[in-house]
Amino acid sequence: TCQRPQWDPWLQLTPNQRNYRQNDEVMLSCPQGLHPSVTEVKCASEIKSITHGKPVYGEVWMRRNGTAGWIRIRSDVECTELLQVVAGTLEVSATSIKLNWTCRFPDACQHTRATCRLAWPSSPPCEAEEVTGEEMLQGQKGTFACPLLQPFTVYTVTISLPPSTVLYTRLVKTRETVPDKPQNLSLDASTGLLRWSALPSCKGEILAYQLSITARSARDSSFLEIERLQVNGSVTEYALPEHRPGRTYVVTVQGVTAAGAGDASHGEFPGSGLETSAPLDGSSGGTPDISPSQGTAVLALRPLAPPHAAQREHQLVVAASWDAAALAAVCSAELPPFNGSRQHRAYVAAVLNLTAPAHFVLGDGTLRHGYYNAPLPPHGNYTVLLRLVRRGQQAEKFTCVCYSVST
Repeated sequence: TCQRPQWDPWLQLTPNQRNYRQNDEVMLSCPQGLHPSVTEVKCASEIKSITHGKPVYGEVWMRRNGTAGWIRIRSDVECTELLQVVAGTLEVSATSIKLNWTCRFPDACQHTRATCRLAWPSSPPCEAEEVTGEEMLQGQKGTFACPLLQPFTVYTVTISLPPSTVLYTRLVKTRETVPDKPQNLSLDASTGLLRWSALPSCKGEILAYQLSITARSARDSSFLEIERLQVNGSVTEYALPEHRPGRTYVVTVQGVTAAGAGDASHGEFPGSGLETSAPLDGSSGGTPDISPSQGTAVLALRPLAPPHAAQREHQLVVAASWDAAALAAVCSAELPPFNGSRQHRAYVAAVLNLTAPAHFVLGDGTLRHGYYNAPLPPHGNYTVLLRLVRRGQQAEKFTCVCYSVST
């Protein structure tokens, strides 16, 4: 006889007995989701030793070896996972979930199916469609993918055997993506209060809003002021700090998630009436004094900051004569010094510690503080910007006054 084998305690034997007779066959099974490394065994005997010329038999357990009969079991029989998800292969994006799987016993995995489902019903305003597809897993290993998912949404990934054996299940949240553009952008012309509608967290948690505000003076077309800032994601309004009814404002607002900034909402708000005070500008009141043969122009400059302000460092920027939108981009861009191989690009010609009105010779060929004041090529049209940059932790402000120069 054979005693009940001392293998994995999870193993279930049929028939379930303490002892078995020689040639008794026993079926092995495991709890749900597990599979025995051997499914059919038999009680047998083999010669253990020879005593006084006679064989001494002892019990052994044999396993079926396909059509070749029975062979001795030389290691413990265990309950193991039928199907395993390969560690480290779970890939999650904003719109898909993918994993690699292996089946240790391919014959037992023939009817395995994998599905993705919404973990719980969605609710307005973030309504996600249910995923209807499922995949039958074939072979010993493969990849299961759930495409066309909603961002920032929790799904249940399940691999199971009919009718109800769950081999793998996991809650997976898709990654965030950039948000949609804010709606209902408006500006109160009398108070200068900018408002927009809050974005829902359908594509990710709204961490902040990025604002870009370009102001132009109705009294002086050469004056341009650009403010870029970021406000908390719970904020849906911003008071323009130096609002004047006579100014025209071009505003963009973008929501920001962990994935970055989304599409911008644009608004253009023309000024109403006249400005109550003149803008702080550097207009010279006349045309620059041009010397075409020397490639120079004399500019009458006035500081863009009040005398008590801490920022006194002004930049003088040379650009081609572009339209208003392009000049606004130049005013707020990070610009390099002059580069001879890129003469048609905007560049910083000089940095000035401007505290009082002064005349400056543009294009005199001098090198100061790493900036080359390059001579202006003849027969060209240029826009020269006197620029003041002010930066804080959450905001940056660019104030520019434009001069037209032709050589």
